[in-house]
Amino acid sequence: MKANRFRLADVKQLQAHIEIATTGQGLYEMTRQIAPFVDQSAIRTGQITVYCRHTSASLTIQENADPDVQIDLAGFFARLVPEGMDWLRHTSEGPDDMPAHIKAALTDVSLTIPIADGAMALGTWQGIYLFEHRHRPHRRRVVLHAVGE
Repeated sequence: MKANRFRLADVKQLQAHIEIATTGQGLYEMTRQIAPFVDQSAIRTGQITVYCRHTSASLTIQENADPDVQIDLAGFFARLVPEGMDWLRHTSEGPDDMPAHIKAALTDVSLTIPIADGAMALGTWQGIYLFEHRHRPHRRRVVLHAVGE
């Protein structure tokens, strides 16, 4: 194994945000919106953190070759955390709100992806997704932070 070493003085950082417009529950791939930020950072070796600033949406890395994967994943979470659980107390924002918070708690709001040779080191079939858990459309804000040399 070859390890890359660099001095603290060589470390660069760049931060930005992107907005993802959702039309309701489901997975929204955003890999293509993140890649230009990594290019702009000019970081060859490092990492990017992707952070969702919401409590009823989340992030995941999933297969991006077969759309059935996203359909099945959304269906699984709908069955795992159904709407209409009469014991929930937080219901003032609608029947999908508390289940959305639970789904977000079961997934991630932050992802860390290595940067190697100036690009995200994702697998061949991997994509970065915003996982919208609410029914109505939203504009979700995602923070990007790249660090490295």
